[in-house]
Amino acid sequence: MKLFDVYPLYDINIVKGKGCKVWDENGQEYLDLYGGHAVISIGHCHPHYVEKMAEQLNNLGFYSNSVINKLQVNVAEKMGKACGYEDYQLFLINSGAEANENALKLASFKTGRTRVLSLEKAFHGRTSLAVEATNNPKIIAPINANGHVTYLPINDLAAWEAELAKGDVCACIIECIQGVGGIRIVTEEFAKRLQAACKKYGTVLICDEIQCGYGRSGKFFAHQWLDIRPDIITVAKGIANGFPMGGVLISPDFVPEYGQLGTTFGGNHLACAAATAVLDVMENENLVENAREVGEYLMEKLNELKQTEPHIVDVRGRGLMIGIELDIPHKDVRRRLIFNEHCFTGCSGTNILRLLPPLCMTKAMADEFIEKLKKAFKE
Repeated sequence: MKLFDVYPLYDINIVKGKGCKVWDENGQEYLDLYGGHAVISIGHCHPHYVEKMAEQLNNLGFYSNSVINKLQVNVAEKMGKACGYEDYQLFLINSGAEANENALKLASFKTGRTRVLSLEKAFHGRTSLAVEATNNPKIIAPINANGHVTYLPINDLAAWEAELAKGDVCACIIECIQGVGGIRIVTEEFAKRLQAACKKYGTVLICDEIQCGYGRSGKFFAHQWLDIRPDIITVAKGIANGFPMGGVLISPDFVPEYGQLGTTFGGNHLACAAATAVLDVMENENLVENAREVGEYLMEKLNELKQTEPHIVDVRGRGLMIGIELDIPHKDVRRRLIFNEHCFTGCSGTNILRLLPPLCMTKAMADEFIEKLKKAFKE
């Protein structure tokens, strides 16, 4: 049997990681500004994380959600304190797509409606309604194209209010910093007025914080830059530093009903040990503040480089979620960064380099990346 070929792969086998560095099977070191697609939040193989995972595995790796799991309660309490949503409820599952799927179901259960508003260029996952809410026809299978979702331009309040006024929208789902969409940022004015419109028309506001949340933007959640308080918040990626996990933060206005939601693996003992370790390290090492400080420094350096590098059209982002828009395809630049300069980055579209490093990145690493990028442009 062979693997089902779904990704074009670079011919590199990564076998080791530490902090913001990874190594391949030949011992070559790479600077990791990709973080496994924003998944590595506290750094590769953090000692506290490794210790807590091993400790839990020695006790119990998994048991059913039909009994009490106090580790889940601990995660909920620690997360609530860390993000400021102590009055919200937490449903733990396995992935970002699953988080969005359940968030949209909750909105539909609550309102009795079936229609969803989503941003143009949105990405919310690859399962059922989550993929339908994703603005990419290439990955929406015919079975998922049910006409539930209307895509609207970012920051165009008139377009959103016109749809909300029809009275049939169960949820608006937005990424306050779009990742796959090219690091496009929702404005504070749009966010506040959208929240007000959702309240007016009885629509649930969902913030997808799967990529932009968990400290990446320099606040715990990206929407906290915009002074709004959504009804539902979805998280995944950085929540467990590589262990598969997701969560839905649900406002007190929602009353749970047995049978509506459920999960086999969600919130399992190993996942909760991972999530707890992540929150420990984020607090003890001030990683949210570090993301803001180092991110501002890196943005400043990139904007300086933009003045002398003609291929850089724009630099945008918040914290350690940064997009570098080029006037050339990113493909060759990324290849040179990887194979010549030994540095991983992400991408968006055809011409945007996307930086999603671990939140423990330092200013020295930012300087190192700038030098590597300069060389990649010249080669």
